[in-house]
Amino acid sequence: MTSSDTKTLSPTRDAGGDRAAIRAPLLFLCLESHRPFASAARLSLAGLDEITFGRGAARSFERVPPRRLAVRVDDAWMSTNHARLGKVLGRFTIEDSGSKNGTRVNGEPITRAVLADGDLIELGRTFFVFREGLEVAPDDPPVVEVSSDGAKAPGLATLLPSLDRAYETLAVIARATLPILVMGETGTGKEVTARAIHALSGRPGAYVAVNCGALPESLVEAELFGHRRGAFSDAKEDRPGLVRAADRGTLFLDEIGELRPPAQAALLRVLEEREVRPIGATSPVKVDVRFVSATNRGLERMVEAGTFRADLFHRLAGHRIELLPLRERREDLWLVAASLIERHAGAEAARVRLHPSAARAMFEHVFPGNARELEKVLGAALALAAGGEVTLDHLPPWARGEAPADEPASAANDGAGEPLREELVRLFREHKGNVSAVARVMGKARMQVQRWMKRYGIEPEAFKK
Repeated sequence: MTSSDTKTLSPTRDAGGDRAAIRAPLLFLCLESHRPFASAARLSLAGLDEITFGRGAARSFERVPPRRLAVRVDDAWMSTNHARLGKVLGRFTIEDSGSKNGTRVNGEPITRAVLADGDLIELGRTFFVFREGLEVAPDDPPVVEVSSDGAKAPGLATLLPSLDRAYETLAVIARATLPILVMGETGTGKEVTARAIHALSGRPGAYVAVNCGALPESLVEAELFGHRRGAFSDAKEDRPGLVRAADRGTLFLDEIGELRPPAQAALLRVLEEREVRPIGATSPVKVDVRFVSATNRGLERMVEAGTFRADLFHRLAGHRIELLPLRERREDLWLVAASLIERHAGAEAARVRLHPSAARAMFEHVFPGNARELEKVLGAALALAAGGEVTLDHLPPWARGEAPADEPASAANDGAGEPLREELVRLFREHKGNVSAVARVMGKARMQVQRWMKRYGIEPEAFKK
């Protein structure tokens, strides 16, 4: 099997109409730092006993009977026979094959290592992420390649099987008129998803976005529903309002949880009656609008607390999709980054290169600000690199293992000393000394955990026995 034999995932369903799923070990080819716009790939390890890695004239994935896969990557920093991944007593291990530039796992040079879920593998300038078991459909192809520009719509590229299934469903729902609620942490790309929904919908009208939290309370209804000239003191001309501006298109209501109760009631009428009555008008106006709402707040909890109308919530949540934070989709980091680089670098994007130490640092960072933080980091790095290779010096202090300026150095301010040490010891014992796993559980950068290890004299090797 070569890369030309791969195909895009498509949903399958069992006799009951539900998509069946099995768990399988997976290996994700996430980035070639010398050519960051190359497609990423997902490789199923099910049924394989051995995977070999080496340099090739072009990328290929060749099945070698009976149970071996040969992976070749056009990476001049990889050796022809670079590394071997195999199963020993049911666990996957990786072993360097005497390569010139060595093999790293979670940033550390290794000759042989037992892999844990989420480990970052570095061969030459190519980065892989190993997952012990994720749900996949039984008939998913063994190799799936994905590029940022080959997504169903901009912003919907993913290697993760669960998110791919969610995007498949979203693409179908987008062609209907059902309201959609997009949930997720700040910076996860809710507006990008809303724009993708509009693009997939095929609706001929405009995409109109409104930040509900920024609407002046006294002008919410006028902004949303419009007004007639003379309806109030500042109404010097007729205004159609944002809802009518999105007629036959999509109205994106960002931060919907910030909408005040009077405006909630008025919006509910629009959803129920498909018409708006501008302030000062004597008759309503029919509208054909697709509503997409977004929130980083728990709307269901707000409904229970009585601060958000239950009937409006159920109208807006005709279909729900929850976006994952970047720390939970490490495999997709460079699919997201590639689209952001193209946005910032424009025609110069093809020249962008990353030093492996810079790529490694970004994989190890948890990006609490999600894609929004990633965009700012990349924007600054590209400007500082001025068309050259992005290095550690072009990234924020965390990339070099330095504490940020606003982080106090004292243990009393980073976790209250001894309680933090006890928590670290517990997590290292639980995760058998895996620094990256501990960092992910704590929601901290790997560099921060390493600083704590040094401060408290914790040796991860002691927990690997």
